Amino acid sequence: MIVRLMGEGQYEIDKKHLDAVNKIDNNIVKIVSGKDEKAAISAFRTEYKKLHDYVRKYGKKIPHEIIKPSDIIIPPEDITLEEARKIFKGEGLIPD
Repeated sequence: MIVRLMGEGQYEIDKKHLDAVNKIDNNIVKIVSGKDEKAAISAFRTEYKKLHDYVRKYGKKIPHEIIKPSDIIIPPEDITLEEARKIFKGEGLIPD
């Protein structure tokens, strides 16, 4: 599976890691749909960093000169909570 971290590049990640990535994705959906803005910002930043870190840790970086179709596109780390609320809804980035 090819995952693009926007602004950083593509990673090839084994499908065995998909459940873990999906769990983090689902946690982000729950967090951004919460009503407590202050709690949501902190929790979102923590969980969103976890998503990026997981892909970097378990994914194999694809050289920049090689471009493959991405199965999942993850927005850059500087995404705002408001922007995340538009993206992380329903099933999130990864359909269940």
